[in-house]
Amino acid sequence: MAILICGSFAYDNIMVFPDRFRNHILPEKVHILNVCFVVPEMRREFGGCAGNIAYNLKLLGGEPLPMGTVGHDFGPYAEWMNQCDIPQTHVRQIDDTYTAQAYITTDMDDNQITAFHPGAMSAAHQNRIEEIHDVALGIVSPDGKRAMVEHAEQFANFRIPFVFDPGQGLPMFDVEELKTFIDQANFITVNDYESQLLQERVGMSLQNIAAQVDALIVTKGAKGSEIFADSARIKIPIGRVTGPVDPTGCGDAFRAGLLYGITTGKDWDDIGRLASLLGAINIEHHGTQNHHFTVDEFAERFRESFGYSTP
Repeated sequence: MAILICGSFAYDNIMVFPDRFRNHILPEKVHILNVCFVVPEMRREFGGCAGNIAYNLKLLGGEPLPMGTVGHDFGPYAEWMNQCDIPQTHVRQIDDTYTAQAYITTDMDDNQITAFHPGAMSAAHQNRIEEIHDVALGIVSPDGKRAMVEHAEQFANFRIPFVFDPGQGLPMFDVEELKTFIDQANFITVNDYESQLLQERVGMSLQNIAAQVDALIVTKGAKGSEIFADSARIKIPIGRVTGPVDPTGCGDAFRAGLLYGITTGKDWDDIGRLASLLGAINIEHHGTQNHHFTVDEFAERFRESFGYSTP
């Protein structure tokens, strides 16, 4: 059965400034800042949480059903989804706006200046989950605030189990909204920073949050991840990485692994390792949808990383 992925679609415009921002910004003049960085290197990538998760889930052999809103400029992205055999049944075009856009400039010290235009993402609440049938699992990933609130409520009302993945959208929500998400969700996934912020906002420990859901998953970058489930704290090692290149999108890849593992009935040790390896493969490539593998190749990488065959 399908996995409904609620979240954003975006174009990531990534530029590299072959110098250091600090060489061109006068600290005592930031109140009248007016600078231009010439960026001879630029690439445009397909991104957004719904698009990234769907891409990775499809590679694993899952059935992604992404749901989001896009603008009149979505044509190239739509063609890419067709090539990847990812359905666009619930991708709604908003004709008078652009697809969400991120403009990211990185300097030689890996400092970044990012401008983000939400565009059509702000209308994501126009998609409603009661229109969807034959869904085994869902995820509420970063999107427009109203959409995240309403989609979580709709999942709960229709008794469709779902993962709450607030990501960088977590600061948008107040205490009561976050407590409602915890009450509605079956699973919660956050990174280490977000887990600290969530605990502070709701005044609860990770163990107390985990007690209210089937599982709480916390990713910790190079330190692996932890899964709180069945009153246990399961530590998951990282997948083997050969030549890390770009961490962008690793969290989305990890979440695709979670969704696949949950829907195929695997235990949490195996689910965590599947997700970890998918994130590791992502980090070896620029962008979020430029890695490729067959199911057999993934199985071999799994055996090399963890010493046993994929379950």
